[in-house]
Amino acid sequence: MKNGFVYIMANSRPTLYTGVTNNLKLRTWQHQQGTFDSFTTNYKLNKFVYYEALLTIEAAIIREKQIKDMNRKEKLEMIKKFNPKFEDLYPKIIR
Repeated sequence: MKNGFVYIMANSRPTLYTGVTNNLKLRTWQHQQGTFDSFTTNYKLNKFVYYEALLTIEAAIIREKQIKDMNRKEKLEMIKKFNPKFEDLYPKIIR
């Protein structure tokens, strides 16, 4: 069982946000509902476009820092390899 996730939310521009959680379904739903008074709400980052499942939350935090250190082009290339159509993945994880 995976206990940590790193994920990326986007909007139509796309502006990107990288985060970490131990409950991917709940966290992405919260972003999509705009329940946070935060960067993701202000920029309407409600499209869930990328995630990685890791064994521990600590591993997810380390991976989050690695992704945040990437430049924009590298992040977009990583997302496109994982999600070529840049579609919202939320419906796929709630099944």
